[in-house]
Amino acid sequence: MATKIRLQRHGRKKRPFYHIVVADTRAPRDGRFIEKIGTYNPTTNPATIDLDVNKATEWLLKGAEVTDTAGAILSYKGAKYKKHLQVGVNKGSISQEDADKKFAEWLAEKDGKVQSKMDTLSKAADEKRAAALKAETEKKEARAAKIAERLAAEEAANAPAEEVSEEAEANTEEASAEAATEEATAEAANEEAPAEEAPSEDAAE
Repeated sequence: MATKIRLQRHGRKKRPFYHIVVADTRAPRDGRFIEKIGTYNPTTNPATIDLDVNKATEWLLKGAEVTDTAGAILSYKGAKYKKHLQVGVNKGSISQEDADKKFAEWLAEKDGKVQSKMDTLSKAADEKRAAALKAETEKKEARAAKIAERLAAEEAANAPAEEVSEEAEANTEEASAEAATEEATAEAANEEAPAEEAPSEDAAE
């Protein structure tokens, strides 16, 4: 029976999630399968891959075909490289210990590259957040400056009217004070003036 390693789609619309399965080549894409050997989630960055490398290698050694996407995943996780090393062991050109050592070194190097990529993505995300925060702060400061300018302009426009009103009030108070002073002066003058003498009775006679 011819077999193929391929992806079986799951998940909802626009949020795909795949099972990595071994199925009969005659079976439909999302139909029955022989064995599930992993999962693949392309919606994360980087993509999340969970693969049983040993089982994938076993099926490759049995002659299972692979689709393009599944083949890329198997290469990424080292299943094809492990198959290559195992073929050398089976031919006697390399010992199992050496093959395992080489594969372990390859995994360590691969993990380092993946971690470096994740660190770079994390740093880029932090820088993006910092830039967004800075832009928002600058936007708020500019808005506050505009408000302050508008308030200053309104105060400047209202200031002359207030000064005129204060000046008019001062003039009114001054006029009232002058009037009161004049009235007091007039009263004092009236009090100081001598009264006219009444004609005597003798003069009348």
